[in-house]
Amino acid sequence: MKKMLLLPFLLLSFFSFAQHLQESVSGHYKALQQVNAAPNPERALLDTVQYPAAEYGSSVTYLLVPPHYLTRVQLHKISHSVKAPANSSDQTRQELDYLLQLQKKRTPEQEQRVTFLGNIGYWPQMNFFPGLPSYQENLRHLFFEGTEVLGPWATAENLPQIARLLQGVMLDMRVMEFTVKYQQLRPRPYHLEPALKPMARMSSPAFASGHTLWAFLQAYTWSEIIPEKREAFLALAEEIRKSREIMGIHYPSDNEAARLLAHQMLTAYFQNEAFKADL
Repeated sequence: MKKMLLLPFLLLSFFSFAQHLQESVSGHYKALQQVNAAPNPERALLDTVQYPAAEYGSSVTYLLVPPHYLTRVQLHKISHSVKAPANSSDQTRQELDYLLQLQKKRTPEQEQRVTFLGNIGYWPQMNFFPGLPSYQENLRHLFFEGTEVLGPWATAENLPQIARLLQGVMLDMRVMEFTVKYQQLRPRPYHLEPALKPMARMSSPAFASGHTLWAFLQAYTWSEIIPEKREAFLALAEEIRKSREIMGIHYPSDNEAARLLAHQMLTAYFQNEAFKADL
């Protein structure tokens, strides 16, 4: 009954939303931004370290994929709008120290939750394989934030118009994610700090966080569709980005950059006729 009552409201909202402004940086993200991000000559050797080419995964192929809603000009402009702190910088050092503190305080309950969140991820290429069991799982991942906030009825099957929009948005997200990552080749925290024991080793560079990018891009998109749920969607996105730090696989600056990229993408969408036509 709840699903039937909410569906007309969702569709009405979908056609009448206006973009929200982005919240200001806060918490440890704000504090760390005050620290010098420029190279520190005392640690100059660290600036020779890049993400190892031997660890590249298949994600590098997204560099060949055109964006869906974004134009190539928008992709280029947004992808060049953020820059990682230097490896040798005081900011990176403080970020590594922060991750070491999180590692020391990590609980079994946290590890279970962040592992669960780490396994969530929608991959556009799975759309070509509807016969595979993983096809349906991929659609569930596409609607992870929707079902977490709205309930189990919020699915691709029940909301096909929103599913189509999110699929386009998430294709752009993957293209943006790996464009930025392979432009900057920032090593993972565990490449610079041997004392870090990450909960996973990742097959792409650190900056910016892909998990955080999709978490906030979806949260912003859902928030435009259902403004009343904005706080809940953003709280979930915040949990997802913090989980990457708890796992020891992302610097806080990776996550804050991803949040900024997500909102810039949303802003660009409102200038894009193809996006507006799909509303």
